[in-house]
Amino acid sequence: MKKPKQFIYIQIFLLMLLIVVFYFIYMSNNLTQESTLTESSVLIHTKTKTKTTTATQKQEFNIWLIFTKVKKKSLLAKKFVNLVYNLINVSSVPLTFHIIIDEKSKLLAENQLSEVVYKTNKTLIYKFYNVQECALKIADIVDVMTPYFSSKPGTYYSDALFYISLGLYRVAPVSQKKAILLDCDLYFAEDVKLLFDEFNRFKSTALFGLAPELSPVYFHILHMYKKKHKTTFGDFYQQHNTSLDNVHPRGFQGYNSGVVLINFEKLRTSKMFSKIISKSSVFNMTEKYKFKGHLGDQDFYTLLGFEHSELIQTINCGFNRQLCTWWQNHGYQDIFGFYFKCEHPIVVLHGNCNTKIPT
Repeated sequence: MKKPKQFIYIQIFLLMLLIVVFYFIYMSNNLTQESTLTESSVLIHTKTKTKTTTATQKQEFNIWLIFTKVKKKSLLAKKFVNLVYNLINVSSVPLTFHIIIDEKSKLLAENQLSEVVYKTNKTLIYKFYNVQECALKIADIVDVMTPYFSSKPGTYYSDALFYISLGLYRVAPVSQKKAILLDCDLYFAEDVKLLFDEFNRFKSTALFGLAPELSPVYFHILHMYKKKHKTTFGDFYQQHNTSLDNVHPRGFQGYNSGVVLINFEKLRTSKMFSKIISKSSVFNMTEKYKFKGHLGDQDFYTLLGFEHSELIQTINCGFNRQLCTWWQNHGYQDIFGFYFKCEHPIVVLHGNCNTKIPT
């Protein structure tokens, strides 16, 4: 006996409904979404669980990255996914990624992060922050810094993002106490936890942690000042294997902001920092050294490190081993090697100025 069409339609509907139910049950075991104050927050779970000790579970391991103005086949897109993949593979602690994005880059970032999860079969936690909202929160800082540390308004380093580390404490959730901001052109040769451990070595007054700049860029920027004044500002370090705090008598190369450790908790309550980033303070510092930079927040950290060394913890060059040799071929071949030298064990390689990273 032939079944009525209506009965067949009901059977098909029930089958489809059953498939949908099974799909959502499966997805609920692998994907959980949580609501936060950020634009987007996704927690991806896989069957592989990260092994952590009781001590590390109580700590927070926050990584901040910038992913804006990115095209699908751009170099930045490749660097971004390679870094996240690298970090997930070398980390012994549970990382949370905080990613500053624009609308056009968001979908690409989501696809790349999903690719990392698929390839590694590991837990990945990430949160998105809209770049326009971030820029508004640090607009006053950008207005102060731009005239002194940008080559020209509207160029690469004049963008608000290149001062974001100075105001990131305003963007981050209040519950977040510490974090590390990274450039995307990095490769971790060792466990990222080693970098987080540097927070434990911070002196009581330190707000930031940065490694030395490994080129004579600040020797170049300060050449007019150095002609008229006896100073070690801009000179290379005379001793590389000793502690780099209080190094001014032996030279001060400046800082590189490819890796920045930030103590949000102290920044939020620091009255001194609020005064230092004021218009009058920045004007006085730049005027004193006849300083006209072009490297954004890095220039400010360098001035801050010479004037107020207590506010910065100098981490060793192995945590930001820059590879760029541009200055060697632009007038400083005779002294470049003294700046470029790094005698510490390498944890992080930095392929700045698009230098290929040997991995």
